[in-house]
Amino acid sequence: MSPLTECFYLSFFLVIVVRQGLCSPRRAGSEAWDYVEVRPGAHMFWWLYYADSPSAQYKDLPLVMWLQGGPGGSGTGFGNFEEIGPLDRDLQPRKNSWVQAASVLFVDNPVGTGFSYTEKSDRFATNVSTVASDMLVLLQHFFTAKPEFQSIPFYIFSESYGGKMAAAIAMELTKAAAQGSVKCRFAGVALGDSWISPLDSVMTWGPYLYSTSLLDDYGLSDVTSAAEKVKQAVEKEDFLKATELWSMTETVVEQDTNGVNFYNILTQQPDEKLTSAEGENFIALQARRHVRPLNRQSLSELMNGPIRRKLAVVPENVTWGGQAEAVFSYMAGDFMKPVVDVVDQLLAAGVNVTVYNGQLDLIVDTMGQERWVNQLKWEGLPTFSKLRWTSLDDPASPGVTGAFVKTYKNFAFYWILRAGHMVPSDQGPMALQMLKMITQQD
Repeated sequence: MSPLTECFYLSFFLVIVVRQGLCSPRRAGSEAWDYVEVRPGAHMFWWLYYADSPSAQYKDLPLVMWLQGGPGGSGTGFGNFEEIGPLDRDLQPRKNSWVQAASVLFVDNPVGTGFSYTEKSDRFATNVSTVASDMLVLLQHFFTAKPEFQSIPFYIFSESYGGKMAAAIAMELTKAAAQGSVKCRFAGVALGDSWISPLDSVMTWGPYLYSTSLLDDYGLSDVTSAAEKVKQAVEKEDFLKATELWSMTETVVEQDTNGVNFYNILTQQPDEKLTSAEGENFIALQARRHVRPLNRQSLSELMNGPIRRKLAVVPENVTWGGQAEAVFSYMAGDFMKPVVDVVDQLLAAGVNVTVYNGQLDLIVDTMGQERWVNQLKWEGLPTFSKLRWTSLDDPASPGVTGAFVKTYKNFAFYWILRAGHMVPSDQGPMALQMLKMITQQD
């Protein structure tokens, strides 16, 4: 970042602080942030934006927690400045920010992600169970520190691997809220392009790419063969091996499609095709594929420069994104495990569950999402399956279909058109409308 650019950023934030009134080192008017030590030596960072609506007070609007993917992607960074926060990466107001319709809580989760950090290597989470228990500690602290949110409808929204974590967190939160150990009004969970059933995603890559003319017959055979090996490892419950074979399958896809972008099939990989470097293991390769794009250099400069100074609580030895790839590595053994059974438990418990998916996503393609949904044991599935979907106009282009939706009882599915893996980035107006519909706003 150039000195001139950095000076601009600092000047911008000085204006914001002056306008809002700096109430404390951890509060600037319509924002708040802090750390929570969720386990000894494991520190998780959160950042809250109070709803900023011209027609309603924040207490009359829901609270939404956003969970990023990876694992190792930062909600306070990528989700905030690249997707749904009040400002974009250039610190310009975002027209379709979710803060218009809800208070938004970004959490750098699991520990080691973004500004969150661990003091020792044995403090990283290795499975979604630990991720969920860590989050419950954070939420206990949050709702105690912010009692004004205890009676406000609270939703968890997620993206990618964040959805897998969100399902587990939602289940534990349901229990905790019922017991009173977390004082909140939990209203539902939304799973966006989520890694709920990894095998169903991998097994549909070939057919999806073939149907969109991105594979020929030879390519389809190659990808199908590689995916079958992943399936065999999952069936043997050798999940670390399955993660390695998943990595190999992605390499086959890249080679046979000439570098299709896993996050949007209409584009190619933004960088050079990621073949494994000599001596590099599959975990390092996958971290480069799926974690580094969420920690891109321009975003890192913003977060480690003016944002860090604005927050004024980040320890000197902590770098935003500095432990991101380690987060991914420690979760590798849990990566390919499905959590479809957790979604079933949520539905049976009466929790409102929404699945939404971008039409152009590959890594979590819609075909794979529909496949695991059709395997649910939820008693409402037979009726849900017989329903026709309803078209939704694109708010940015009236008269043009922007999505389809189907809802029955406490389950909903949104098919978002012309969007890839990051739905709010690709179709901001449609994503904002979906948020309002899910949170039952007119």
